[in-house]
Amino acid sequence: MMNTMTYKGYAAKIDYSDEDQCFVGRIAGIRDVIGFHADNVADLRIAFEEAVDDYIAYCTEQGREPLRPASGKISLRISPEVHLAINIAAEVSGKSVNQWINDTLSRAAHG
Repeated sequence: MMNTMTYKGYAAKIDYSDEDQCFVGRIAGIRDVIGFHADNVADLRIAFEEAVDDYIAYCTEQGREPLRPASGKISLRISPEVHLAINIAAEVSGKSVNQWINDTLSRAAHG
């Protein structure tokens, strides 16, 4: 199980701080550092949504686009052997290579 929350396309990694006895969250996947915390899950959800909304508003005020966690495009280098195996697996499953990779990565990322 992943400890995340999502809102408006942003995801936050959630941890528990025993020292501070509270939940601590940080928006994942962007260079800007945006954190928030709360004593319970309901308040953490509110703090997360406020942090995202505040970040978007701040960027608008500054005249810049908010960073987005992902564009939906990825480029990677793999060995020719793995590439061939992916091509075969996709064809056997009746999917495009793109769809096969998307489905496989989705299963791996969501457990």
